[in-house]
Amino acid sequence: MMRSDFSAIAKWIEPNSQVLDVGCGDGSLLKYLKDAKGAHVYGVELADDKVLACAQKNLNVIQQDLEGGLALFEDDSFDTVILSQTLQTIHQTARILSEIARVGKECIVSFPNFGHWSHRAAVISGRMPVSKSLPYQWYDTPNVRVLTIADFEALAPAVGLELLDRVVLHEGEIIQFLPNLRGSLAIYRARRAK
Repeated sequence: MMRSDFSAIAKWIEPNSQVLDVGCGDGSLLKYLKDAKGAHVYGVELADDKVLACAQKNLNVIQQDLEGGLALFEDDSFDTVILSQTLQTIHQTARILSEIARVGKECIVSFPNFGHWSHRAAVISGRMPVSKSLPYQWYDTPNVRVLTIADFEALAPAVGLELLDRVVLHEGEIIQFLPNLRGSLAIYRARRAK
């Protein structure tokens, strides 16, 4: 099943462009962009099984830990660099955001919104939230950070990102009214601030 953010991301990808997906997982987004947009796609992933899954899809992938940065890529090497539902799993958040903005002419960042009303209600009731966008229990989650739409919008300019566009979703539907409260997934298009 295709994730709800794939089509929103694809709208910002130009046909035949150069795309790098950092933390690309099993390559499903890259395959989608390759098929739907004719994009020239590349991925960075650490997990052995996910690198193998990318290779089985005939995708170019480099096995590397994102925490080390993207030093092997030059400035503006790609038209778009994507960090899709990976931001919350990274320790060096500010550094990685700066790096994707350096390596890509534009970048796309998506993350689960911890500010969604259901997550707030879970915390108020004394429990850590578990939902479609945050599907793990507190003790087995790969997430090392929790952030909200407001948090990301405050951080972006501090790390040199200019936000160009935003889509907020909940269960595949676009949320425009009270997005930080009603949206469970945020997707941003950005570039290095000039």
